[in-house]
Amino acid sequence: MANDKRPEPGEIDLTREPTPVKPLAGADPEDHSRLDLFNQHRSLLFSIAYRMLGTVTDAEDMLQDTFLRWQRVAEAEIESPRAFLVTIISRLCINQLQSARVKREEYVGQWLPEPLLTEPSADFSDPIQIDETLSMAFLVLLERLNAVERAVFLLREVFDYEYSEIAEVVGRNEPDCRQTFSRARQHVNQMRPRFEPSPKQHEDLLLQFREATSNGDLQGLLALLSKDVIIYTDGGGKARALPRIIYGRENVADSFMEGYKKYVPKDVIGRFAQINGQPGIINYHNGQARTVITFDIENDYIDTIYVVTNPEKQGRLPSLFTQ
Repeated sequence: MANDKRPEPGEIDLTREPTPVKPLAGADPEDHSRLDLFNQHRSLLFSIAYRMLGTVTDAEDMLQDTFLRWQRVAEAEIESPRAFLVTIISRLCINQLQSARVKREEYVGQWLPEPLLTEPSADFSDPIQIDETLSMAFLVLLERLNAVERAVFLLREVFDYEYSEIAEVVGRNEPDCRQTFSRARQHVNQMRPRFEPSPKQHEDLLLQFREATSNGDLQGLLALLSKDVIIYTDGGGKARALPRIIYGRENVADSFMEGYKKYVPKDVIGRFAQINGQPGIINYHNGQARTVITFDIENDYIDTIYVVTNPEKQGRLPSLFTQ
């Protein structure tokens, strides 16, 4: 893919291929085919791209563009395929985020990441590193960072890259990268959840939540919510969703129950699933995913609820008939 335009201020210059760096531990043998080499790192590349961009479609586009650039460079010029590929996809994601800024600002309602099915049995072409940094809560926090901060933070915090390697990726010096990481970590840690529930606790609360909402049990729902609970809903202007973030136990419970009563079909079918590494619910109607619900827990109560109804963010979830 050609890129003939000059970079805007603050953009990474994609016309300049990354300079060769020292091979990282476990570098791939040079005698593998280009496709084999790329596929060996595909999971890592997708893990970076999805966390950077928050949607599967954009992450897959970055994988495709990275492969095209990978094909253009002579193999003899690349000392470390892994480092080269990570550099390319990180730069592409930075520029994608910078160019998508206006679209995010014009997005109808609240923007949430695209739900990612992370069950072991999921028919997913790109395995992804699963940990708490894949959660909705963490990805929403990353929206507080600019594109370069996001890349530096992820490469250091999640993928344990050295500052010298990060500097090569983002085209800055090591002291700048250290300062950028420190600033980014401070922003994220201010809002980062401090409580990690056990899987059983999460599943138990999820079950109680589904029973309360499906039965119209307002008091039962109130008993599950923290005093300062908030709810995010993402319809993208293409499905029903709350127009703004709702705060507070009573407000959240009333809004959720009212929406459930008015807009959720009687024959909707709910299924538990692993979404972004955490227990969640997929509600199906006519066999197709209609709503995805996940939440965070703080001190034994539901503290934040994420609801995705935007159909464009559910296209890769399995239909009810394929499970």
